[in-house]
Amino acid sequence: MNIGLTSSRPLERFILDTSLFTNPNVFKQFGEDSQTAIATFAALAYRARAEFYMPTAVYEELHKMRELRAVEADFERAVKLRSPRRLNLAIPSALLYEFIEEVRLRIDRGLRIAEEWTRRAGMEAESEPGINIAKLREQYREAMRRGLIDSKEDADLFLLAYELDGTLVTADEGLKKWANKAGVKLINALNLRKILEGLVEDYPAA
Repeated sequence: MNIGLTSSRPLERFILDTSLFTNPNVFKQFGEDSQTAIATFAALAYRARAEFYMPTAVYEELHKMRELRAVEADFERAVKLRSPRRLNLAIPSALLYEFIEEVRLRIDRGLRIAEEWTRRAGMEAESEPGINIAKLREQYREAMRRGLIDSKEDADLFLLAYELDGTLVTADEGLKKWANKAGVKLINALNLRKILEGLVEDYPAA
């Protein structure tokens, strides 16, 4: 191994989503449960020749979803908690126009779904209201939110990856779709452990 070449390589920056530690299909590459997975990830990340970031709002979201007290010190040692510089950051206007058009089309789609279920309720007097409402909510959520950046946490991930020219690591399809449109680097979240192990092996010994 050429140590001089390895040590001069620019550090890769990874921007981390909660889905790495809440989606079982993803976190099981690190451990059987999410807490073990977080601890294993933190140990690898600390030794890897790379920088790891998570927006503060996303970290707070992770705290609400998982018990972190036993592993948070190790996690914070390995991962930098930082919000994007929202007031200074410029994004392409074409991307904003495309996002607005996407939202408009989804609103129209949501209205059509609501109209369809309203007609069904009038025609099916004997139907179960609770079942109909559940089906309506499912279809409406699919039409309005799938494949879209739809929360401030998602926006922070996207903006921080864009600002730092980092690699976004997420299992969220909406984030991946819009990151790809903006030219943000992505990796398959299922490959993160192998990537980290490679970065640990490439790190020159002290």
